[in-house]
Amino acid sequence: MFISAKGITKSFGNLEVLKDIDITIDKGNIVAIIGPSGSGKTTLLRCLNALEMPEKGTITFDDNFEIDFAQKPKKSVIKTLRLKSGMVFQSYNLFPHKTALQNVTEGPLYVQKKNRQVVNELARQLLDKVGLADKLNLYPHQLSGGQQQRVGIARALAIQPELMLFDEPTSALDPELVGEVLKVMKDLANEGWTMVIVTHELKFAEQVADKVLFMDNGVVVEEGPPEQVLKNPLEERTRQFIQRIMNP
Repeated sequence: MFISAKGITKSFGNLEVLKDIDITIDKGNIVAIIGPSGSGKTTLLRCLNALEMPEKGTITFDDNFEIDFAQKPKKSVIKTLRLKSGMVFQSYNLFPHKTALQNVTEGPLYVQKKNRQVVNELARQLLDKVGLADKLNLYPHQLSGGQQQRVGIARALAIQPELMLFDEPTSALDPELVGEVLKVMKDLANEGWTMVIVTHELKFAEQVADKVLFMDNGVVVEEGPPEQVLKNPLEERTRQFIQRIMNP
C-alpha cells in the first residue's frame, strides 16, 4: 500500500459533503474519480492535500507519514502533506504576471528553497516534457488554454511530489485542446507516476486508470477496475450515471 485515506469527513455548514470515505492508492497506480456534479469528487481530491481541511479522518503515506485531521494538525505537518502532492487545477491557476518558466520555478524556489540554477534547469526539462520548450518566456495570456494547463502540469511536477492530483484538468478547455493535455497525462501514466484524477472523460479513465471510483452524494458508491465499473457496474446508481454520460 502506498497512500491511504481513512474516514475522511467534510462538511460545509450543515451540508455533509464527504461521509466517512476510505480510499487506497497503490504506488504507480492511477485512480480515476467519476460522478455527478456535487457528489464530492473535487472536495475529496482537495482533502488529499489539505486544500480543504476535513473535520476528521487520516491520510497515510507509505506508513512513514500520517496526518490526523481530528487532532488539528500543525502547519508544518500540513506543509509536509502538500509537498508530497502536486495539484493540477481545473482553471490553471497560473500567476498572470509570471512567465511559463517562472510559474514552474515558483514552488521549488520559494517553498522548497532549492538552488535557482538547479530549479531553472529542472523547469526547462519539465516544460520540454510537456511540449512547451519554445514557450518558456511567454506569459499565460499569450498561451492557449491547453498550453496553460500543460504549464500547470509542469508546475505540479516541479516540486517532485509522490502523488499527482488532477481536478477535471480538461473541463475548461475547448474540445480541440483536450487531446494535448490528455496525451501529457498518458505519458505520465506510462512513466509510473501515482495519480488521482477527477474526470468526466470516461474513455480516458478506461484507458489509463487502474481503479475507478464512482461517487454520489458524498460516498463512494462503487470502486474497482475500469472494465468493471465502466463496463459492467454492480450498482444501479453507477449504471444510471454511465448510461447518461455515454448516451446524452
